[in-house]
Formats: sequence, C-alpha cells, structure tokens
Amino acid sequence: MQANIVLLPGDGVGPEVTAEATRVLNAVAELGGHGFQLESHPMGGNAIDDFDNPLPPATLAACKAADAVLLGAVGGPKWSDPTAELRPEQGLLDLRAEMGLFANLRPVPVFESLAPFAPLKPELLRGVDLLFVRELTGGIYFGPRQEQGDGDVAHDTLVYSTAEVERVARVALRAARGRRGKVASIDKANVLASMRLWRRSVTEVASAYPDVEVSHHLVDAFAMQLMRSPADYDVILAGNMFGDILSDEAAILAGSLGMLPSASLSSGRQGLYEPVHGSAPDIAGRGIANPIGAILSAAMLLRHSLDLETEAAQVEAAVANVLDDGLRTADLAPDGQAAISTTEMGQAITDRIGGA
Repeated sequence: MQANIVLLPGDGVGPEVTAEATRVLNAVAELGGHGFQLESHPMGGNAIDDFDNPLPPATLAACKAADAVLLGAVGGPKWSDPTAELRPEQGLLDLRAEMGLFANLRPVPVFESLAPFAPLKPELLRGVDLLFVRELTGGIYFGPRQEQGDGDVAHDTLVYSTAEVERVARVALRAARGRRGKVASIDKANVLASMRLWRRSVTEVASAYPDVEVSHHLVDAFAMQLMRSPADYDVILAGNMFGDILSDEAAILAGSLGMLPSASLSSGRQGLYEPVHGSAPDIAGRGIANPIGAILSAAMLLRHSLDLETEAAQVEAAVANVLDDGLRTADLAPDGQAAISTTEMGQAITDRIGGA
C-alpha cells in the first residue's frame, strides 16, 4: 500500500500527540511493507502567525491531494479574541467545507481497565460501545450569520436541507448494520423547524433500512439518558452543534477526553482524522498530554481511508494491551500512581504493534 498522508500538527499539544501517532504509522508501515509518505504543513494559530492565514493555500492544496489528513489540534489563548478577524478554528471549518467532509465519526470506546476513572458507577459502563455520527458541514456552524458591529444584536442561522440530512443519515444507518443495528437520531423537533425537517428526512431514509431500529430523541432529554443508561445506545446520529456537545459529554464514559478519536469523511475514501480533545495550552510543552486519542485517530485513518482493517485492529489492540498493563498518562493516573509521559505512552503502544 502506497499512501500520501498530510500531517497538520497545529497548536498546543497538537505537535506532541501527532508525533506519537506518526510513530505508530511508521511502525505499521514497516511491519506491513507499506509506503506511507508523511509530510507536515502549517494550520491554525501557527499559520496565522507565519502566513496571516489559518489555512494557507499550500496547506489546503496538499490536503485535497492527499489520501488522508491527520490533524493534532488548533487554537490557544494567543488567538482566542472572539472579535479577531482571523481565528484558528476558521481554518478547520474551511478545511472541512473545502474537502467535503460532511460526516464526522466519533467512537467512544470504554476500556474495562479505565472504568474506575469515569465518574459513573462501573456497572453503568458494562457493554458501552458508542459511535457518534455528526453532520459536519451544515447547521448553525455554517449558516448565515450577522453581527451588528459592536452593538447588542447578533445572529447565527440554523439551516439544513433534506439532502444534507439524508446523506449523513445513510452513513449512520450503514454503520449500524455492521454493529448492533440501532440508530438514535437526535433533534429538537418540538421547537425548531429545521429539526422537524431533520426528523422527517431521517425517517424517510430509514425506510430503506428495515433491519436497523431507528429511534428519535429530543436533545435535552437524551443528554440525561446518555449518562443514565449509555449501554442502551449504539449509533447516535446528530446535527453539527448537538453532535459536538453530546460527543464531548460522552467523553466522560471513556475516562478522559484524551482517549477519543474521530474521523471526518467525504463521499469517497479521503478523510481528516483528529483526536477529539483541543489544544490544551495549559499542558503544552510539558510532555504529559495523552496521545491515545491521536493514535486511535491514526487507526481510523488506516481503516477508513487506506482500507487496512488488520493494521487498524492491531493499533487498537496495542492500545488496549498498554492500558491493561496499567500504563497511564497524567490524565488517567490515580492519586499516588506515577504517570508516564506522552512519548513513553506512544513508544509503549508502538512496541506492541504486531505483537499485541
């Protein structure tokens, strides 16, 4: 397998965790005889500093030409002024739109060895295996917006078309067929017209998938049920904003936000892969960030963009084995237990690739 993979290390802890995911990808390539060409490009706050653009044209061109893109994180206090004309997050939104990445997959794996770190009773975590499918290029994050100068009025518009909802719904329904056959669709149809369209569109698409059980939930009630009985759910389908919030809430089930990967996919095989956590500027440069979210994102890259299922499973098994062995980064280490560094965790996982 020959593949061109673009690395966007980004800001904060992004370069640190991306380095460990790169280490894993190189190990996979060596073990399997694959030719992965890895090249780094600027994006985010660092790109604003150097190019006055959070997504320089050369970076965008490289991403669009690549087989897959692996992103670290973007943003930080230096660029956090909400009134600034240029913000790191705009580069990410533009990249998603330019690459047509309309479906965001966020699995929430619950490792038995990490159950004590979740603030829920361990029995509530038994059998939890969730996959969030979040619509990524529509909704309120991309709708028309207007700010009235420095005045007291601003608005963001929540817009969805039937076509946008139907295509992401198909992604969720196909995913459910390979899992436990259930989709929970999240909306606010009792209040919002756009969400009534969402529910109608999901229902229409679901009629072609009679083998998948589809249920509809109002977002506020579902946020509570997700914590009360998370094992009841399989695939969770949501719009851009609700999916963003609920998948971050679900990170509590995995023990740490640093554990969670994601994949943003187009209609083809190309994708953007990134850990769910942010740039964590408070711990950047200290060597204590958890690289597992980035490493599991690399596993998703192997599976979805390169069609290397065996190699993806090897990476995931290596992560599970390291955790079963009791190795912990600072976010997972209980009081009194020595934590290992970002690099040490990445090396421990790499050492188990192939022998996991």
